This record gives sequence, structure tokens and C-alpha cells, in this order.
Amino acid sequence: MNSFNAESAETAEKTLFDIKNMRLRFILLFIIFFSVSAFAQFPKPDMNRTRTYDVQNYVIRVSFDRPGKKVIGDTTVQFKPLKPGFTQAELDAVGLKFNSVTLEPSGTQLKYRTTSDKVIITLDKTYSPDDVISVRFKYTTTSPRKGIYFVDETRENAVNEPYQIWTQGEAEEARYWFPSFDFPSDKATSEEFITAEKGQTVIANGEELDQKDNGDNTVTHHFKMSIPYSTYLTSFVIGTYVKQTDMHGSIPLGFYVYPGKETIVPLAFGRTKDMMQAFEEVTGVPFPYNKYDQTVVRNFNFGGMENITATTLADTEVFFANFDFGKATVQDLVSHELSHSWFGDMVTCKNWSELYLNEGFADFMESVAREKLYGRDSYNRKIKSDAEQFMIDDAVNKHRHGLFNRFADPSSDSLFDVTTYQKGGTVIHTLREYIGDDAFWKGINAYLNEHKFGNAETGDLRRGMETASGKDLGWFFEQWIYGAGYPKLTVAQNWTPGTKTLRLTVTQTQPLDKITPSAFRLPMDLEIKTASGTVTRPIELKKRVEVLTFKLDGKPAALTFDPQDKIPLKTVKILPPK
Repeated sequence: MNSFNAESAETAEKTLFDIKNMRLRFILLFIIFFSVSAFAQFPKPDMNRTRTYDVQNYVIRVSFDRPGKKVIGDTTVQFKPLKPGFTQAELDAVGLKFNSVTLEPSGTQLKYRTTSDKVIITLDKTYSPDDVISVRFKYTTTSPRKGIYFVDETRENAVNEPYQIWTQGEAEEARYWFPSFDFPSDKATSEEFITAEKGQTVIANGEELDQKDNGDNTVTHHFKMSIPYSTYLTSFVIGTYVKQTDMHGSIPLGFYVYPGKETIVPLAFGRTKDMMQAFEEVTGVPFPYNKYDQTVVRNFNFGGMENITATTLADTEVFFANFDFGKATVQDLVSHELSHSWFGDMVTCKNWSELYLNEGFADFMESVAREKLYGRDSYNRKIKSDAEQFMIDDAVNKHRHGLFNRFADPSSDSLFDVTTYQKGGTVIHTLREYIGDDAFWKGINAYLNEHKFGNAETGDLRRGMETASGKDLGWFFEQWIYGAGYPKLTVAQNWTPGTKTLRLTVTQTQPLDKITPSAFRLPMDLEIKTASGTVTRPIELKKRVEVLTFKLDGKPAALTFDPQDKIPLKTVKILPPK
């Protein structure tokens, strides 16, 4: 903390208050200090992962010993070195027992060693960035802790439910079933050859090219995804399903549900194409892939997962659409996962600290879907609900962080929290309100197109929004993205009848800590109601303590800060007038 000298302390004491108590004087000077300095610059550590190679393509072949919960894997990883003198490659792999590691197409055996979470390959010679290297891994894993999930035929209170096998990749679970660079900054194309029992449905990323009957009661399904994507979005689902279809223009939509449960499709998924149309209209970017599937599974550990072209959804969540009270929640889930096709799949956060670029936007796009389908009031209700959820969570959360989460831990489900989702969506709404609709959607279009099929960081979003709006948004991103918490305002009012002057002392009372801005910058309207009517005055709060004065035609009857709720992440406590 900076200190005041004696002279400035004496001046402050005489000018502001006559305080004799030394303890109160210290508190006052502390507040003055933070009023002058709105907030410090918050740390922005580099959370990216070092890469020595760039994966070009994965060819993933998997079959199963289902009763033994065993995965038989055969994956070819094709990659290019990023620097000359490349002799060794390190891939993520957990619990994989390797039978062979070979150089393709020659079949040359390569030396390798494993650690608890890596397989490290020594290549046959030195390679350069001009080379494309293909390494084939044959391996098995039994009862993997993550990545691939075997769901038995029955569960408690249920009978005659077919088995399922499905994957979950986010955050870093791909490494549990195929060797990979398991971090969002690397994007590659893929082919999947998935062998399942005859009669089972298989859903995976991209286009299904063919099915091969192996003559042993199994069928191998061949899928190809020709657009690069981040590793955690690789997926498949195996189970007993009925497929229903729809179209959005030339894009086929598939809905995979259990036999006998077909009536859920129009209730849960019936507005998918309308949402897709809405997202195309607001972003100005067509749906970026050649199909979109949605599949329900059992025992899923999230509400849904935006696996590229093939979203996986928890059946327990989707079946809430059977009830009137659950339809809106299910539609939010469907729109959330669909919006990831733009925010998360097409443009992906470069590292896990930037996850709000995926999830905060998807949360915000839930509200946008409501706005387009049901009107602005529905949008506002969703934004307000998200703000309230975050503020409640912030009061009790012992692991508070900014939207840029420098404490991000991909090994923990705590990565997916109310801050990243609900606060993220609300802050994006606030940005929209601050720069205006035209600039906001123009900036979104530029951001999506500039980073299409690539990765992005906060700075990329900021630059796009600044270019579109012509505004310096450094302060906005500093307080709302890198800082934590939200503003809490206490307003003291003093009315002087003789001069008809209203004097407001606005104090920001949010905690003074290392991660929360001591004073948020808050441009907003103030609505003042008097006996003769209502006046609206633009204000901008910048200090810990701010004094505002207004000449009015009569005594104020009511005050409303930010009547349109453009900054929903705030509380305002207005004290009775003196």
C-alpha cells in the first residue's frame, strides 16, 4: 500500500471530516487512497502449454471386450515438428499399456518409455518442420478411470436398459483412451474406426463414410472429420437408439433417443433449427460443419458436452422436457451446446484459463436464443437469473477467481463453475450494452472469422471489440475479465430544499482484496423520480467514494440506478434521505 505524507493527511482531514479518532482517520485515508487509484493491474500469467510439434491428424481405431471393460486401441498420430533438430516426441497417455510403437508407413519399431501420464518416443532420426511424421501406437486399457465410460445394462430402479459405451473428453480425458496432445491449443483432423456389436448404433465426429461387417457379430463404423478441432472434442457413443431427423437448410440434424422415447424429440429438440438460424443471423457466420447430431446417454457427468458435430446430453436432463416446468431449462441446454459450434468448437480457448471464451459465451447465447425465439423479456430474465446465481455463489465461494482463471485446474470439475458460466454470460451482456448492438455483433463477427477453426485468447476478443466500437476497452477487460467479484454500492442522499440540490455519496463496498477491483468503473443512467415527473441523468462512477450533485425541481421520491439493468452484476443499497 502507498502511504500518505503528513501534509496530505492533514489536508484530507480538514477538507473532508473533522475526525479525532485515529482509527477512524486511518480508515478514511485508506478509502481515499483507493478512490484515487481505481484498481491495480491484475496478474496475467502465461497459461499456455509449450508445443514442440503440431498434430495434423489422428486415425483412431478402437474395439472392445465389453464384459471386461477393456479397450483395444490402435491410433496413428501424424504430426509436424515446430523446430529443427526434432528427435523426440512426448504425448499424453494415462493408463495405456502399449504393445508396439512404430513409424509409419515403414513399420519401423521405435524406442519409447512411459511415465504416469506420458509416452515419450525416440525417433529414428532427426526431423525438421518440413517433415510429416506418422507414429502408430497399439495398446490396451482396462476399466479406464476417465475418457471412456462403460454403462451396464441396468441401473437402480430400472430394468432391461441396453448397455452403452461413450466418451467424455473435456477437460483432459482424451489421454485415457488414445495418445494425443491433450490440450485445447492443438487442432487436428481425425478418422475414427469404431468396432461395435452388430445391431448397435454408433455416433461420432464428422461424416460416417462406411460400415464394414467383420463376420464375427461386429461392425466397424468409419467416420471422418476433415476440419481441425481440439482434442477434447473427440467422441463416440455406442448404444441402442432410434434416430429421428430434421434439416436446417442443407445441414442434416440427427436426434438419437431410446426406442419408445421418440416423443421427447419435438419437446427437447424441436427448435434446434430455429436456434441455428438465430445464431447464424446474429453472428453473421453460417453453421460451420456439415451435420449436427444430439444423442442422449445414461449416467453422464454433465448436462451436455459439445463434441464436435455430435453433442452428447444427459438423458436425465433431456427428459425434463416431458414436463412444462422443465421445457425452458432443456431448451437452454440445447441452445448452450449448439452455440459451442461457434464459441468453443470453431473458435476455441487457447488454454483453460480462457475457458469463459467457450462457456461464458455459450451461457450468453442461451439468452440470445431466448431473445430471438421468445423476445427481449425472456432474454432479460435469463441474464438476471445468471447474475443472481453468480452473486450468491460469490458470497460463499472460497476459490474466487476472475473470468481469466489463473487458478484453472483441468484435473478438477471445479474448472466448470458459476464464475466461468453465469458471470461470463452476464459480463458479455454488459459489454454488449456498453458498446451497443451494432458494434457488439460486428465485433463478434470479426472475432469468429479471424480465428475460425483456430484458437483465441482474451486479447483477441478485446481487439475485435475495440476495432468494431472505436472504444478503448482496456478498463472494461481489466475489471470484468481479469478482476473478480462485482460492485456493491451504498448510496447516502442529502436533500437541500433551499437550493433544491440532491447530493448523493456513492460508496463502493465490495471487499478490498488482491483480486477484486477496489473501485469498478460503472457508466450507467440514474433515474430520479420527483412529484412532477422522472428525469434520467447519465453518470459514471470511477472511485471508491463518489459525490454526485443534481439540481432538481422538487424533492426526490425515488432513485433507480441503471434502470435498464445494463450492468446486472451489482447491488445497490439506497439509504433513507437526510
